[in-house]
Amino acid sequence: MPTRSARTAWDGGFEDGKGQVELTSSGLGTFEMSFPKRSSQDGGDATNPEELLGAAHSSCYSMQLAALLGQAGGTVQSIETTADVSLGEDPAGGFRIHTIALTVTAEVDGIDDAGFQEAANEAKESCPLSKALAGVDTITLDATLENG
Repeated sequence: MPTRSARTAWDGGFEDGKGQVELTSSGLGTFEMSFPKRSSQDGGDATNPEELLGAAHSSCYSMQLAALLGQAGGTVQSIETTADVSLGEDPAGGFRIHTIALTVTAEVDGIDDAGFQEAANEAKESCPLSKALAGVDTITLDATLENG
């Protein structure tokens, strides 16, 4: 598998500085960031490391779930995954990610809810980003199979 790259250019100090993060490998975009915007409730029209981590985790999880559902004999019609990443104070000093809440809704033919839940939980444990995030205190999963 290839190596992927992102680059951040930062100007100034922690609280008064600002920067841009660039998706270098894909060339898909450059996004503004700053600590005041990072710590604001609405995000301030900028991205931040937690949002980028959520994007990475939700996409990785969705791919892993699709693979596992296919291996279990299901035919995936759609998967939608949200990853809510919560940053908080670290008792040892500074900040740390305390929780990631994964919420997934999928439409899959040829699989029942028990098989879906098994695949959903296995994907939570086995996707490469979940493995990389093993130091996060809690990663939760709420998985819903919607078949008409």
